[in-house]
Amino acid sequence: MKTQALRGTKVSLRAVEPGDLDLLFILENDPDRATASFTTAPASRRQLWQYIENYNADIYAEKQLRLVIVENESGSAVGTIDISDFDARDRRGFVGIALVARYRGMGYASEALGLLTDFAARTIGMHQLAAVVAVDNEASRALFEAAGYSTAGRLRSWLRVGRSYVDVLLYQRLFM
Repeated sequence: MKTQALRGTKVSLRAVEPGDLDLLFILENDPDRATASFTTAPASRRQLWQYIENYNADIYAEKQLRLVIVENESGSAVGTIDISDFDARDRRGFVGIALVARYRGMGYASEALGLLTDFAARTIGMHQLAAVVAVDNEASRALFEAAGYSTAGRLRSWLRVGRSYVDVLLYQRLFM
């Protein structure tokens, strides 16, 4: 990975390290992210430690890439950004982003998404990225729209929230 290409003004993106256990524990168990994370049960520290120990950053082998978002000024890990469901033949995947609550609204997600999008297009050679966002998640919708992602469709009753369901919007960014 080119470190230079993954550094912005506010944040940098780097590989997952053993010291990220607390960050992953916070993000994976954040009740505010329940509809966005597609998880059904809390993650234990042991499970997350095993994930870190076995993590392979080779997107072609693992079909995913997880990077940690680091605040440049303090060096603190503030979130993660992922490419999942990577399809090497069609050069596409899904992007997901999560920030610790106290770091939201500071422009970190926007810059991280820009860095990842550029990395996906230029370094990995991807043709497109997509994201699934709940219709009521105004912050994520604004984030993807500002980053040049277009609405490609709406999936009705896609996410279960309690006893009801919410629609999601499918966002897509094509690289020419």
